[in-house]
Amino acid sequence: MSANTWRQPGDSDLPDPTPDHGQAAPSTDGPPGSGATAAVDASGRSARRFWSARRIPAAIVALLSAAAVGFLLYDVVSVRAGQSAMRWRRRLAEELATRPLDDIWMIIGAAVAMALGLWLFLLAVTPGLRRLLPMQRPTGIPGTEDVRAGLDRRATALILRDRAMRVPGVQSARVAVGRRKVKAHARAHFRDLEEVRADLDAELGEAVTSLGLARQPTLAVRVRRPKKG
Repeated sequence: MSANTWRQPGDSDLPDPTPDHGQAAPSTDGPPGSGATAAVDASGRSARRFWSARRIPAAIVALLSAAAVGFLLYDVVSVRAGQSAMRWRRRLAEELATRPLDDIWMIIGAAVAMALGLWLFLLAVTPGLRRLLPMQRPTGIPGTEDVRAGLDRRATALILRDRAMRVPGVQSARVAVGRRKVKAHARAHFRDLEEVRADLDAELGEAVTSLGLARQPTLAVRVRRPKKG
């Protein structure tokens, strides 16, 4: 299982979460889902999703903006120094002054600029990192107030698939994990389909609960017979 942890700034001021040698560590006995279910933020706040740094889009926009501004600034300085403006700037100024607003190229240019602006706006206001599922925050453990953990969706799907293969009668299973829903498709080569589906519901329901996710996804299970031949 792949898990990502995230510690926010200010960790140096927090007490050391490692227990002393003379103290007993918290017990991990009991059902796997009991501790994860109890790990809820004391303030009742829902765990936020992880935000992407957007390094590649930010670098592309920064480089293109710097190149365009530098090129324009060079032409302006050349004109101030007594040289003539570059042909592209004279042509652009002429087209903007003479071309009507209902021209097809003006409409296409405005549409492209609006699409790029909308794309950048969506990148700025959406978290990203959809592959990470935020986990519940533990309480009562010193030094964990600003620690966040997340599970990779692909790793979570592999865990649930292994749990599904434990059910008697399941020949093959495929699990897709989303942010709000888990879809499991299984093929049963013996036993009644309803019995297999009930066992899969129970097994995968317990597995999803034991993951300790901040938002428990809904579970959808489909069971079919394998194709003949």
